[in-house]
Amino acid sequence: MALDRDTRIAGAITAVVLLLGYADLWHGGDVIAPLLLVIGYVVGVPATLLANSRSA
Repeated sequence: MALDRDTRIAGAITAVVLLLGYADLWHGGDVIAPLLLVIGYVVGVPATLLANSRSA
């Protein structure tokens, strides 16, 4: 199954946001890390899934 451009972009942005959140959490972040992780999981993952379902 090939992914279209919108799905790849949404997935890449979500992955970057989550990686930044986990990296900040690893360095002891207590404000930015949870914010990035919530944005990644609550906004990014569903947006990627919706972009994928629209392309199918």
